[in-house]
Amino acid sequence: MNVLFLSPNYPPEMRDFTRGLAEVGARVVGVGDTPAQGLVPMVKEALSGYIQCPLTDKDRVLAEVRRSGVHFDRIECLWEPFVELAAWLREQLGVPGMRLATAVSFRDKEIMKQKVEAAGLRVPYHFRARTEEEVKRAIEKIGFPAILKPIAGAGSADTFRVNDGAELDAALAKTRHVSEVSVEEFIDGEEFTFDTICIQGKPAYMNVAQYHPRPLIARSNEWISPIVVTLRDLNDPKLAAGIKLGLEVLDAMGMGDGFTHMEWYRKPNGEVVFGEIGGRSAGGHLVDQMNYTSDTDLFREWARAVCWHDFRGRSERLYNCAIIFKRAIGEGRITRIEGLEGYKARYGRHMVDEQLLRPGTPRRSWLQTLVSDGFVVVRHPDHAATMQMARAATTDITLYAGG
Repeated sequence: MNVLFLSPNYPPEMRDFTRGLAEVGARVVGVGDTPAQGLVPMVKEALSGYIQCPLTDKDRVLAEVRRSGVHFDRIECLWEPFVELAAWLREQLGVPGMRLATAVSFRDKEIMKQKVEAAGLRVPYHFRARTEEEVKRAIEKIGFPAILKPIAGAGSADTFRVNDGAELDAALAKTRHVSEVSVEEFIDGEEFTFDTICIQGKPAYMNVAQYHPRPLIARSNEWISPIVVTLRDLNDPKLAAGIKLGLEVLDAMGMGDGFTHMEWYRKPNGEVVFGEIGGRSAGGHLVDQMNYTSDTDLFREWARAVCWHDFRGRSERLYNCAIIFKRAIGEGRITRIEGLEGYKARYGRHMVDEQLLRPGTPRRSWLQTLVSDGFVVVRHPDHAATMQMARAATTDITLYAGG
């Protein structure tokens, strides 16, 4: 089994997926723009070969892959910007897997919603817009409040809720670098994920997580410590309609093998509404959370699924698992952390990870990365206990920066 894996070294979670491929017996050749000497040890050990090449130059990538002389059985990519490149390479090289048209529908939010809508599923009212005039015409049809987001974006970057004309003008000014946007109905409700590892379109593993608060709110207020919690009990009646929606979306999108990450809303009246779906794994350490939820290794089990159409991971959900992202007060370098030791004294036996930036480290941009200035991860079989610990981390741990 020869696997070409795009961008094995970046983003950081790709390193574990590279490891996973090697652990299930694949001969892994990586391709990316990181110099070979810059690959981390885990990646170097997992790779059988490496092609240094800019992934933005698809013709050069194809030429370099052909020059390698390796016949590839799989071509995989889990980083959003190059999912389409992987599909194009499969078509050029006659490798099985998701084709380009399907990959585009997982990236282009208008095509995506059209496919889901055609299957009779509820999606936000939506329009594609390339100019400010088109945006304003769409708003006239949808009404306020509305959402502006990039057609092929990831996460909540360059995404804005607009409540009136003044906010619309401000959002348009901030998105002039975006060539196409999706103008959508704002759905008022709770926001969840539906994550899967699929084998021939059917989930071998499923996960649901809830955002506290919704990502758009968290991205708009620096003082918030966002929480994402994976839910232990997928048989909770409140989740049934969302899971049913997720399964129907997989069919509508023509999913094959691999990870998917979907977001959906539950309105106060119980109606569920599709948000969007990516044909790749979630970022923000959500795969790590899923591993902690089931005491399994989904990096390896994803690899087993795409290589061998098999899944041997633990599917039993043992815990609710919450990750709490922290944002420092002040600018510049981290100067101190307050409350962490006391928090550990109270909840340390339930903490499974903690990666807060230490004093002397420059702050990260909270607008550009969900991880912000680090995070704490806790888990517990009881949901209420998990949320109590998560909320305590938002108030009791504080990072300061200055200078």
